[in-house]
Amino acid sequence: MAHDHEGPLARLRRGHEELVLRQMRTHGPLNRADLGRLTGLSRTTLYDIVSALVDSGAVVATAPVPAERRRGRPVETLTLHRDAGQAIGIDFARRAVHVAAVNVAHEVIGSASAPHGAGLSWEKRVDLAARLVGGLAGGTLRLGALSGIGVGVVGPVHDALPTDASASDGSSATGAASSTPRPHEDLPVLLRKRFGVPVLLDNNTRLAALAEATWGAAAGVQDVLYLRLSHGVGGGLVVGGALHRGARGLSGEFGHITAEPDGRRCSCGKDGCLETVASIGAVLDAHPGAGDLDAFLAALATDPAARRVLDGVGTRVGTVLAAVCNAVGPHVTVLGGELAEAGPALFEPVERALSAHLMPVSRTDIDLRPATLGEVGGALGAIALVLHDSPLLTRYHTPNSVE
Repeated sequence: MAHDHEGPLARLRRGHEELVLRQMRTHGPLNRADLGRLTGLSRTTLYDIVSALVDSGAVVATAPVPAERRRGRPVETLTLHRDAGQAIGIDFARRAVHVAAVNVAHEVIGSASAPHGAGLSWEKRVDLAARLVGGLAGGTLRLGALSGIGVGVVGPVHDALPTDASASDGSSATGAASSTPRPHEDLPVLLRKRFGVPVLLDNNTRLAALAEATWGAAAGVQDVLYLRLSHGVGGGLVVGGALHRGARGLSGEFGHITAEPDGRRCSCGKDGCLETVASIGAVLDAHPGAGDLDAFLAALATDPAARRVLDGVGTRVGTVLAAVCNAVGPHVTVLGGELAEAGPALFEPVERALSAHLMPVSRTDIDLRPATLGEVGGALGAIALVLHDSPLLTRYHTPNSVE
């Protein structure tokens, strides 16, 4: 069901909790007097917040050893419980599941990935995610301490559920829509039943954009364009310091901007979309001798034909990016996905096309950066979504909460 964010009192309490946790992350173990001085909270409020954090397992209270005790009531030391998982993120990509977890200090304590066949059922994909989560942090993750799960899926995510997995978000495959598994209508319910905590669902490439703009290549930048070149092509926008979701969750579908007007039919039903020339499948179709992406990337060093294919891909990518940049004016453009591992062989033609098609006044401001968070970016963005701890989410409507 739809879920409104916390009310004013709940947000105030959460702010107090975050203030206490932030001081403990910064200064290490502290007693209550130290926390009172650092936070400025009243004694009553502080004791209430600390007691709740201790009860939840987020904070551990330790009495001093006998040799260190002074007269009077023993002074407890408060420390973060670093083995308590507070939130997990799951990215149900087209052909793999990626998971990540943070502890109460909001530090990433583990991440894992596993590939699977394109036709794997949602029940089995949830089973796979559960196994991956169970192995995080050496199997010591305390699932009972989880506060929620953020989930990324392929395709546009509406206010109820993802309804069209044929639209690319960086994880779908170029090809017939009928070959694309549709998200199970009860996916959030399956996850809620498995993990016993609220579930928030959104587009996985937009979540990867959130992660890159929160912790990754564009951390701290107010206006960011993110594009991922994978089995599909998609991205996300950060505008004025806020992640942009768009009407009906359709922001970031850059893979369906026309790159070749008379080009191949795309899975979305249009012809010549960027995805038909810049996805992994399209690249391998253009250079069939490579066999797979690893072989294609290896061939770039010695095979002129492979370089020509990638040069053409980079030119089309840069041309589309320039059109988007002319419209939204990002400070930074981030390029990610498996195809971005080609490095300069891709980035150089992209940058040339950007320079050729940007308005002249903007050409000196090109800031094209490789993504830094890798394949778990979507899962990390899902964590930020469920914790709602990124300033990029201040004005972001989060869909699909299942309590």
